[in-house]
Amino acid sequence: MIDIGSGAWAALALGLLLGLKHASDADHVVAVATIVSGSRGNIWRSIWIGASWGLGHTVPLFAVGIVILALKASFLATYEGIAPYFELAVSAMLVALGAQVLWNLARGRLHMHAHLDTDSPHVHIHASHSHPADVPETAAVTEHGDGGHSHALWSSIRPTFRPRSFAIGLVHGLAGSAAVMLALVPTIESTAVGVGYLALFGVGTILSMAAITLAMSAPFRASAGSVPLRNAIVAMAGLASLAIGGALMAETASTDAFHF
Repeated sequence: MIDIGSGAWAALALGLLLGLKHASDADHVVAVATIVSGSRGNIWRSIWIGASWGLGHTVPLFAVGIVILALKASFLATYEGIAPYFELAVSAMLVALGAQVLWNLARGRLHMHAHLDTDSPHVHIHASHSHPADVPETAAVTEHGDGGHSHALWSSIRPTFRPRSFAIGLVHGLAGSAAVMLALVPTIESTAVGVGYLALFGVGTILSMAAITLAMSAPFRASAGSVPLRNAIVAMAGLASLAIGGALMAETASTDAFHF
């Protein structure tokens, strides 16, 4: 058992490290890649996509972790029994995300607009030619002088909650390697340390996914001048989501949980 005196710091550090590692799971990365592939290439917006995913991922895990802290191994056994169903939901979501990206690409609905002459250069990649955000940012720069520059800069870096990313994080929250983190919760005697462990796992996940989405935005910014290259990168994201989702679905369906 982890004791508040001797093992508290180790438990807290482990929670943070597991969170930092957890976000890099392949199914997590490809799910967020499909969102980044259809969003603007601005680095701050990419960070908020990842942070929103991490927040959504944290909410159900934190709630379940609190229950496990109270009920210990009895509830953990219940969770492990239904975890394969969460895995199946994640795999179906990955297939749907990948199919949506490829469908939009095939229909020519993904378009790119570069805005490189502002204080916050970025690229729009979206599903239609009319994008409301194209107007205020460029208008703010051209019509309002220095004040417009400040407005455009703040508009690009301000924290922005992304509901779609949050929802995808929620689905991912109770599946995959999160079970490893939850399996350690019953060994923590102190409720305070347990809550800290869960919270730091969430912080690590949010920071890690924000960094991952920031890195993933680079290819979309780099391909701003080449539509074929941009289309190839988007297609790769969609195909990866389809492939990993399909493989995860087949693996999950073959487990004993689905053998009746």
